[in-house]
Amino acid sequence: MSAESDKQIAEILANYGEPLAGNIWRVQGTAVIYHKALERIAAQAQIAFGPPQILRAERDEAVILVTGEVQLANDGGVRREWSIGEALIGVNYRVSGKQAAYVFAMAEKRAKDRVILKLIGLHGLLYSEDEADEFKPTPDTRQQTRQDAGKPAPEAGKPREHDPANDDSPQAVEARLRERIDAADSINAVTDLMLAPETQADLAYLAPGLRDEVREHAKARLVALGWPARTPKSRGGRS
Repeated sequence: MSAESDKQIAEILANYGEPLAGNIWRVQGTAVIYHKALERIAAQAQIAFGPPQILRAERDEAVILVTGEVQLANDGGVRREWSIGEALIGVNYRVSGKQAAYVFAMAEKRAKDRVILKLIGLHGLLYSEDEADEFKPTPDTRQQTRQDAGKPAPEAGKPREHDPANDDSPQAVEARLRERIDAADSINAVTDLMLAPETQADLAYLAPGLRDEVREHAKARLVALGWPARTPKSRGGRS
């Protein structure tokens, strides 16, 4: 991402009380946003979705058309957008092990995320994490990032002396992330920390609950440093 696109994304997110740090990461230069963040933004913007239209329904494939609309604050009008979500097992939707496949749920999430991005002006600037499996952070990312950075990854089954600096337990990883966030002395420092590949790998290693707590800790640190947690713009009443 360029500095200009970073700034544009940050400004749009701030309109909905969401920081760049903790919500965005990069995959080979592509900016990606978490689905949960888009759900929160959709609620803040009061986006209304119409009934989905199923275009294709197979055991291993679903294609769904989703429409959404939002009231415009300036003239009281309505902006409408639509998008198609697709999920085909083995092609753009991977399922591993005993994981259950929910092609309709995935297709719906992808379509809704695209509609949200269009309605809030972020379409083309970033993608949602469900846009492609390649965008999803995984625990394996953490070990690969350590190896790429020249740091030894723990050997399975090999005992070692306890070293707090290299403790790979979830609690230790969470504690280190919180310490680094607290040590960041500026908004840019927190943002750079949360966007760093090693931080994203550590977050992917944590369970969802711990991961969300760390992101909220980063957001609280940003607010403490003066980040403008703006009140979302009024979109008009909705019956």
